[in-house]
Amino acid sequence: MKKILAAIGDYIKSTDKLLLLFCMMASCMGLLLLASYNNAFYGTLRGMLVQTLATGAGLIAAVIISKIDYHFMAKMWKVHAPIALALVFLVFFIGTGREGADDIAWIQLPFGMSFQPSELLKLSFILTFSYHLSLVRPQINSLRNVILLCIHGAIPAFLIHLQGDDGTALIFIFIFISMMFAAGLSWKYIAAAFGAVLVAAPVAWFFVLNNDQKLRILYLFNPDNPDYIKNIGWQQYVGRISIGSGQLTGKGLFADEYRQIPEMHNDFIFAFLGEALGFLGCIAAILILTGVCVRLLRISRYSKDDLGSFICVGVFAMIAFQCILNIGMCLNILPVIGVTLPFFSNGGTSVLITYMAIGMALSVRVHNKPMLFD
Repeated sequence: MKKILAAIGDYIKSTDKLLLLFCMMASCMGLLLLASYNNAFYGTLRGMLVQTLATGAGLIAAVIISKIDYHFMAKMWKVHAPIALALVFLVFFIGTGREGADDIAWIQLPFGMSFQPSELLKLSFILTFSYHLSLVRPQINSLRNVILLCIHGAIPAFLIHLQGDDGTALIFIFIFISMMFAAGLSWKYIAAAFGAVLVAAPVAWFFVLNNDQKLRILYLFNPDNPDYIKNIGWQQYVGRISIGSGQLTGKGLFADEYRQIPEMHNDFIFAFLGEALGFLGCIAAILILTGVCVRLLRISRYSKDDLGSFICVGVFAMIAFQCILNIGMCLNILPVIGVTLPFFSNGGTSVLITYMAIGMALSVRVHNKPMLFD
């Protein structure tokens, strides 16, 4: 027992205690919300218990991964990248959807469980792209390297887009952009990309986006239009009312009555948070998630090499942009695109992968101890 306690003590000294604390605070808050939701609408805590097991498994995975040298994880791309891609390809043959979602992105597992391979692909992409960037960093602005890096970033985003999960595809794009920017991409390429987006936007509107996607965007400019509310905007409309009804302190956890919103425990957990804990609860959640992101950037800043820095930037981008997109769509300032809120939304795969990503960042922290205490 003394050896175990000593090992735990040594680990706590070497790791980023604040990052783990913020993550556990977010998870505890999320579990309380899911317990309140399940109790109110199903009269059972089973959903929360499954999430608790996934959170515990994720925390253990984060600790184990943090003890593995991130250089080794990156160089093992020939193992984890093919496995992640194979699972994503498997979805095209045996994939299933879930209630309330249009995309086919899950693989059914025994005992009623499911797994979303695109989540695992996020981790593999962050590692492989970080390794790629670290190899070409001195010549990153050569045209050849920029093209190869763009191809590397486009492959996972395109595959996930084909599954119909545009929200996750967008996260891959944001991870790619953030890591390229951190690597020192020239402003001439950034300006050219911005110009290309402006040119492509009308083409995407008329030839790429389907009718539902267009209506979701149009709803943002007409949030009180009855025609939009009755159709595509109902979810956001009720979500906005739920957040507002919480006022300053909310109705409280385990209250007698909450508004029912489609996918409230997943994509719209922030709306439930606003109704249950009010404005103060929303601010607390945002501050906790901001704390997670700030700690990730701090580890990135003090990494002794480019590889560690890029890994942390990738994890930061994954979590930060999921938060921005999820909260934005709950507040009616972004269209509904099916992105979960890290640590809060229901979903075993999501919380497990998020903690595994945190473990990757902690590996950078643990294996850069001398630099971090300078």
